[in-house]
Amino acid sequence: MNKEYYTLITGASEGFGKALSLECARRGMHLILVALPGDELFALGRYIHTEFGVKTICLPHDLTKREECQRLHEEIVQHGFAINMLINNAGIGGTHFFKEKEADYYQRQIALNVTAPTLLTHLLLENLQQNNPSHILNVSSLASFFYLPAKQVYGATKSYLVSFSKSLGCELKQKNISVSAICPGGMNTTLAQVIQNRSLKGISRWSVMDPEDVAKVAIDNMLHKKQLIVPGFWNRLFLLMNRILPQFLKDGLIQLQTKRQRAFKPIVFAGIASVWAKGGPSTGPNIA
Repeated sequence: MNKEYYTLITGASEGFGKALSLECARRGMHLILVALPGDELFALGRYIHTEFGVKTICLPHDLTKREECQRLHEEIVQHGFAINMLINNAGIGGTHFFKEKEADYYQRQIALNVTAPTLLTHLLLENLQQNNPSHILNVSSLASFFYLPAKQVYGATKSYLVSFSKSLGCELKQKNISVSAICPGGMNTTLAQVIQNRSLKGISRWSVMDPEDVAKVAIDNMLHKKQLIVPGFWNRLFLLMNRILPQFLKDGLIQLQTKRQRAFKPIVFAGIASVWAKGGPSTGPNIA
């Protein structure tokens, strides 16, 4: 009797996690989808099962809570799910100057972006080892390479994921488990981000990608055991520029970005209000 393997994806119900879920389903992978409790998770699970014919298990959990990570692991053990791919995608983003948020917000951001993927990887490591060759994909960000205004805690959490992935990958290589980190730049994942991305100009706007395209790059490279994945020509160019530009010039650009960020927030909120005043975003199918 052939064993059925599952790909576990956290933060699966929306944004990039949703795109990753659909991409894996297109490839015939059975899925365990993890996200906050809500109709979106189960609606996505039903759609994937109907459209792609793969087994889809929906497990609602708030992964900012340590006990919920442990309960998720207990459910997996209880049902005997064999996992050969773990995608740690769940995270809290946001663009805020440090004083604008309470300490509890940053605590939750660190819990979801850092603690949850670390704990889940540790809890599921034996399962992955039993079902090798296996793959771990940690969703980081291009922000992990830069010191950006209003991205201080977020960027730090994503830097952690890159370092964690590289070190863990060295440990697990002999166990036939690959560890990859993907560092996407801007993506059109939410209404606010679409509005913000449309205001960009030049290379900043050209670098924005659709989550469906990034998801394909992510899964392709994960399966090829690539350690660090930076999708998109312009994003790779940003990294090159960061290496060769002198520090004083980068400092000037960051100061300019800080001024723009302070002026830009009212424009984003006004843009969202305008969209909803006109009847909200398109009510057509929004599968990905």
